[in-house]
Amino acid sequence: MGKKTKGARPVKIGVVDTMFARYDMGAAARRELAECPGFNETFVVRSLTVPGFKDLAVAAKNLIEKEHCQIVIALGMPGSAPIDKQCAHEASMGLMSAQLMTSTPILEVFVHEDESDDPAVLAAVFEDRSRKHARNAYWMLFAPEELAKRAGTGERQGFANAGPLRA
Repeated sequence: MGKKTKGARPVKIGVVDTMFARYDMGAAARRELAECPGFNETFVVRSLTVPGFKDLAVAAKNLIEKEHCQIVIALGMPGSAPIDKQCAHEASMGLMSAQLMTSTPILEVFVHEDESDDPAVLAAVFEDRSRKHARNAYWMLFAPEELAKRAGTGERQGFANAGPLRA
């Protein structure tokens, strides 16, 4: 899928984010995609912003069905209250259902508000996780070997890599 043929339409990558998040995760993902080879030639980005993470599934499904995106990155921030964690689980189930209904990958990228009490650390987690998952989406479409060579290495998005386990 790497090279665009003359007259071929570019592949579309969807980015859906929320206004509830305390960081512009969509902008971080779009910055990363803009640095990938083939941006605006081989592939383009289609974006939507929704109120909260419970709205991500239908927005992602719409990007797939109406905009013909071949993959979608769904970015959101669950709060720290128990009800927020329950709603995050339900939103995650909605994203999984949308994937199954469309046979299209939707990468769920959630940063939970209680992952750090330090605003600077939390902002760094937002940036890193959003960008790394955007790169993962790119690799899924254009360079799956990049994912394969990282299998079992304990790579993380947002925090330091865990590293592989050795027998």
